[in-house]
Amino acid sequence: MTAEAERTLRADAAHNAGRLLAAAREVFAELGPDAPLKAVAERAGVGAMTLYRRFPNKEALVRAALERSITDQLAPVAERALAAGDPGRGLVALMEATLELVDRERNLLAAATNSGVLTADVTAPVLAPIARLTQRAQAAGTLRGDVTADDMARIMGMLLNVLWGTEPGTGAWRRYLALLLDALRPDRAGDLPPLAAPCDHSPAADCLPG
Repeated sequence: MTAEAERTLRADAAHNAGRLLAAAREVFAELGPDAPLKAVAERAGVGAMTLYRRFPNKEALVRAALERSITDQLAPVAERALAAGDPGRGLVALMEATLELVDRERNLLAAATNSGVLTADVTAPVLAPIARLTQRAQAAGTLRGDVTADDMARIMGMLLNVLWGTEPGTGAWRRYLALLLDALRPDRAGDLPPLAAPCDHSPAADCLPG
């Protein structure tokens, strides 16, 4: 095979993978977390064998689709937030964007949870910048100083649990985000109870849908 032919095959494979990931997000949104992979292949306009060559099982497809969503929709927000001059506002922007993503793609997140692929390394691109922005906001005096990165991960988990109890697309979670943000202001800070002992699982697990 010539080098040109190999490049063409790689380009075709990348194109098919992109179509499959986009189709997966659409199909899960429409049919729910138990959507069949056959429907994803049909939506992408490829054969089942093409799907299975790229994604050998549902877990691999769901994980890749979720990682693509985070990369496309949250990574740019995190980058802007970390580069902004006001880390407190950047932190809020990233928290809002994360909740908006989950609200839009509830079924994909549910499929990831059911498949066991929503692991710490998948959520790290969100939780790591939240932790850095927390420290910067504390240094700037716009966030109470006794909040830890683990606290913020658990707060995101609390907000996601609230979100899963509201109607999709209503933005009802914003009320509870506002309440929690108000509690994080330095001028509202009261004494906190001691930190809880760490669990056996990663703090990222607290951000899983309930």
